[in-house]
Amino acid sequence: MTKPSPEAPVQQALTGIRVLDLSRVLAGPWATQMLGDLGADIVKIEKPGAGDDTRGWGPPWLADGEGRPTRESAYFLSANRNKRSVAIDMATPDGQALIRALAAESDVVVENFKVGGLKRYGLDYESLAAINPRLVYCSITGFGQDGPEAGRAGYDFMIQGMSGLMSVTGAPQTEPQKIGVALVDVMTGLHAAIAILAALEQRHRTGRGQYIDLALFDVAMASLANQALNYLVGGTAPRRLGNAHPNIVPYQAFETADGHLILAVGNDGQFARFCRLADLAHLPEDPRFATNAARVAHREAVIPEVAAALKRQTTAEWLAMLDAAGIPAGPINTIAQAFAEPQALARGLALSLPHVLGGTAPGVRSPVRLSGSPPGEPLAPPTLGQHTAEVLGGLLGLDEAEQARLRAAGVVG
Repeated sequence: MTKPSPEAPVQQALTGIRVLDLSRVLAGPWATQMLGDLGADIVKIEKPGAGDDTRGWGPPWLADGEGRPTRESAYFLSANRNKRSVAIDMATPDGQALIRALAAESDVVVENFKVGGLKRYGLDYESLAAINPRLVYCSITGFGQDGPEAGRAGYDFMIQGMSGLMSVTGAPQTEPQKIGVALVDVMTGLHAAIAILAALEQRHRTGRGQYIDLALFDVAMASLANQALNYLVGGTAPRRLGNAHPNIVPYQAFETADGHLILAVGNDGQFARFCRLADLAHLPEDPRFATNAARVAHREAVIPEVAAALKRQTTAEWLAMLDAAGIPAGPINTIAQAFAEPQALARGLALSLPHVLGGTAPGVRSPVRLSGSPPGEPLAPPTLGQHTAEVLGGLLGLDEAEQARLRAAGVVG
């Protein structure tokens, strides 16, 4: 791998790209946070006095330099690093004019209002593209811009249910379960970032921006992956299998002598090696278990034998043996244990970012590692309106008198 010369200045991949972030909660902010990690200038527009809804989604709250709780929620901190917060009331004509002026100076707009919600403010794609034809405009909604559900609000939990994701999550004997993280929102943010980068590359060739219609429902359906194709190919809706895998056996969580582990046998060779370790050498010789397809067909017969063998030794003992034999396996950590993993420590995944209120704001490092344009040191998520004066003065050229007038009128905060 060729690394940049230490003498050469290193630019981040998206240096020079400005993103006007009109989104809130998770999917949109997750997308813009990713773009910010890659060097884009993210200007986040928030309502004066209230800001992004997630600012109030606590506890827990960030502590200031004296250890006192602030009103900065952990939820907000999770999705808003590397951004500048500008408090503008878009419901006012002056606020709309300011946002249009910012859009004229931006490369990308990201918003997650209901379908048609920004048109009444003159902040829809057609209105802003008339000002800035190079603008890439990404709309994130629950169900997309057309179809019978287009006008409905969409939330991660309900989308997990409607998409079928919950029908394959949880143990067979329990009610359907949602995933423990708002993963549809997160995946939608990832898809939004990918779509925006694709549109920017297209603009590089054509000189024109474009509109991106991204729906949580579409993303959830696409992310069913093999489970969607299990249905489309096999004609039978997949069922809940708990921690088991519909297409691979054994590939699930098992109890040990002192806890649990995950055994993820991916091929027949790994299964044979596992069986030798577990004193189950007879299993690969049985036609019912010799191949993965046979094991899937006879899941109920082979799993009890594997489970009984794993209970004979501790988790640590099994993990050491399995690792030495090249058989994929791992512990089931708490989040605290995950951050204490030597790998997490070596990769510096936990961040501690200096915060304007004093003290530091924790964070999680971006997983994107680029050799030629690495992400810079991240900035802590902003307080509400922290950069209003900086952006209005530096980017739009508004003098102090005009900014004072707007503040007095409640247009900016």
